[in-house]
Amino acid sequence: MNSTGPDYQLSQLDILESEAIHIMREVVSEFEQPVLLFSGGKDSIVMLRLAQKAFFPARIPFPVLHVDTGHNFEEVLAFRDKRVKELSLQLIVASVQEAVDNGRVPLPPDGTRNRAQTPVLLEALDKHQFTAIFGGARRDEDKARAKERIFSFRDDFGQWDPKNQRPEIWNLYNSRVHAGESIRVFPLSNWTELDIWHYIKRESIELPSIYYAHDRDVFERQGMLYGVHEHKTPKPHEQVFRARVRYRTVGDASLTAAVMSDADTIDKVIDEVAVTRITERGATRGDDKFSEAAMEDRKREGYF
Repeated sequence: MNSTGPDYQLSQLDILESEAIHIMREVVSEFEQPVLLFSGGKDSIVMLRLAQKAFFPARIPFPVLHVDTGHNFEEVLAFRDKRVKELSLQLIVASVQEAVDNGRVPLPPDGTRNRAQTPVLLEALDKHQFTAIFGGARRDEDKARAKERIFSFRDDFGQWDPKNQRPEIWNLYNSRVHAGESIRVFPLSNWTELDIWHYIKRESIELPSIYYAHDRDVFERQGMLYGVHEHKTPKPHEQVFRARVRYRTVGDASLTAAVMSDADTIDKVIDEVAVTRITERGATRGDDKFSEAAMEDRKREGYF
């Protein structure tokens, strides 16, 4: 009689988690100076949980870096500092406002700061000599991000060439870099927004409160709902009203919109995300509305 052993099957989340942990361990074994971008947003929070698992029982063996536009949601900034303290991490803050004040980075006439993040990021990477940088980008977010490899090579100017990508066959990653070059690493590349939320539920991961439905003063501009705060104020013709909203992504507060929602629990958020057909960036990020090539243009310049 033939007998077989137990039929072990990994869930989709187990497979994604295993892949991400493998990527993180590969980077730490191959690069001397890795760093993880951490803003207090849900994707970077998930990356921290994966890093905890990857190197347990040791501490996370690299610092975290926040490229701070100066236009933050208060809830997210407070959560960032709380999480860093809990995990005893070294937090490096690269300040756009400081670069503007010192005359190193000019702002465009409209005052938006997303493009100003790129030179500030590149300056911080050069200053600390980071050779591998973990980012939370996912391929489902944007067409440009869907083009990018998990190990994304950047030249000595920090720039990305979508036509000069290295093959990644059977999860084999090319970590070779010359002096001045670096690698952007995306452990969540193959995850979707829904995967992220299922993982947050499974791992009981705490998030900033604005990811869940709450009452907030908002106004409408170009079909998007923006919260009223010091970094985003309505024009005279724009009416402010109270609405129940949540944020699907928490980037620059002056550019990030909310969505109408009653999803005040994680199960309700999962149900909501499961039926949506618009990515969180497409639905809530005003900076990506300028053109379909907006993200790719910024990535070529060195943006994540």
